[in-house]
Amino acid sequence: MALVMLFLLISACTSKQTEQPKDIKIAFLSDVHLQNLYGKLSDNDFKGVLNPGNGRYVLGRTMEAQLHSTRLFNENYFAFLAALDDVVRRGVKYVVLPGDFSDDGQPLNVRGMQEILHDYESKYGLQFVVITGNHDPVRPFATDAGKTDYLGADGKNQVLMSKSGMYTPKDPKENPVVITNDIHKMGYAGIMSEMGDFGFFPKPGDVYWETPFSTYNYDDYSFEKAKQEAQMKIRQYPIPPTNSLLPDVSYLEEPVQGLWLLAIDGNVYLPKEKAAADGADPENYEGASIGYNQVLTHKMHLLDWVKKVCREAEKRGKTLIAFSHYPMVEFYDDASPGIRQLLGDQSMELHRVPAEEVARTFAEAGIKLHFGGHMHINDTGIRTYDDGKFLVNVQVPSLAAYIPAYKLLTIHNSSLIEIETIQLDSVPRFKELFPLYEREYACLDSLKSPSIWNREILSTANYHDYTAWHLKELVRLRFLKADWPTDLRKFIVGSTGREMLDYLVQNSRGAETETETETDFNAGDWTGQDLIYDLYRLRSADKLAFPDIGKERLGQYQRFFALVEQATPNTEAAERVEQLRGIGRILDHFMQGAPADHFYINLNSSDSILVAVD
Repeated sequence: MALVMLFLLISACTSKQTEQPKDIKIAFLSDVHLQNLYGKLSDNDFKGVLNPGNGRYVLGRTMEAQLHSTRLFNENYFAFLAALDDVVRRGVKYVVLPGDFSDDGQPLNVRGMQEILHDYESKYGLQFVVITGNHDPVRPFATDAGKTDYLGADGKNQVLMSKSGMYTPKDPKENPVVITNDIHKMGYAGIMSEMGDFGFFPKPGDVYWETPFSTYNYDDYSFEKAKQEAQMKIRQYPIPPTNSLLPDVSYLEEPVQGLWLLAIDGNVYLPKEKAAADGADPENYEGASIGYNQVLTHKMHLLDWVKKVCREAEKRGKTLIAFSHYPMVEFYDDASPGIRQLLGDQSMELHRVPAEEVARTFAEAGIKLHFGGHMHINDTGIRTYDDGKFLVNVQVPSLAAYIPAYKLLTIHNSSLIEIETIQLDSVPRFKELFPLYEREYACLDSLKSPSIWNREILSTANYHDYTAWHLKELVRLRFLKADWPTDLRKFIVGSTGREMLDYLVQNSRGAETETETETDFNAGDWTGQDLIYDLYRLRSADKLAFPDIGKERLGQYQRFFALVEQATPNTEAAERVEQLRGIGRILDHFMQGAPADHFYINLNSSDSILVAVD
């Protein structure tokens, strides 16, 4: 704590003596993926499925769909409301949503988000500042779409499509297909029409507002000029190699004197080969999920604008907070090379890891603090450079995944920023749809479905444990097969910790004696399945997963992998032992990363950038 107090003193002494925001709190709620559970279709009488638990009709997705996805579709609706209520209780005025605020940009879900935000604006005076993610919109222009896994009558799936002919029933006993335009995926035009009030367009009360395409400057600003140049027909850029014009909804907002919020639209929709024939066809573009690696190659106008904004912020003494949907710094505590070597390039979404060039480029541009989402993980990434430049990237967890949380930023002065991770352990109403899941499970059980989920998830006591179960099932049903080579997966999952240690002792020299290993590893204490699950818990939650895993288990892992490092394997076991070493090193990276719970940042010093709060 003494170190924190010294940090506060140094930061206070180095702050600029100009008009600065002070004691302003900003909440960052990323990857909400709102499913409008109690919304109504505008063009179809279908109401959804009747929930016997409360007598209300629900437009929600199946549990089977949730447990094969990196996000919850349903219960995050209640988590979002709980987070907003918590924000209100804390006296926060500004709420930033760094993308994926909707689930696939469907009119049904975007309307639901708009209604919630307007409600909290009018009741509590919250001000929302929003930027797009790869799920809103999924393509730059509107496209027909649908889902085959909505909750339906009798526990069966319900298919919803935006136009007829998109789905052919596989079984005559299926529920009839529902056709509604409210399930299509909106493009930028639709998203802006519904969400324009939340930062995408200027407001009369803004001190300042601009886009990468604005021709005015701070000194000659007026709301009328900003409003005129905020038109979507102006906010377009040519995408190479076709040079088709695509929207870019980035903007800079000064909601209160001295605070600049830089919202970067990092979506890059690469044209397919046929895009040159019709640049307005949404099917002619790839989805946007890679992030800044493609921004550096296809949206260079953004970099020029960011440089200008940073220069102006420095010149005018503004506190600049940047945010976007995508991370600017490697988000696996520098474990990415080890993950790639052990599991391959396609595992653990390594294609989404930003290249080192990204952090360097934006640090040189002047960005010091950036909030990102997209990965549904809790992490802090720091890059420092010899010229004194640095970049701190704060990964905001998702409310729809383990560990459910949001980030709370407090600006104490122009140089001192406090960041807290607010966990949502308890969420009212999160069991509201469980009666429908009971019906779904009974239906799957009657069909002897090979992918049936574990019914124990319905016994969870709180939302924290519920998301932990979601991750556990996601690992079992998807990640194990998708991320892990077959031979290694079978060895790990098919072994207990003691059996893996016995394998090590039998096939190497230098391991501890059997008596000592018996003391440290009781048979059945943990299994390879537990190890992999805990690895994903650490990947998702960083040190916030420590209490869930437990000190004893973490200590056992550390002792086991210390033995693996010391071992001298025989020829037959060399490859397997090297794989175990790879797992241990990844685990160590996840356990030793930068503080990601509660810490302070000094924006005016590259020597003591960040300090954790005990």
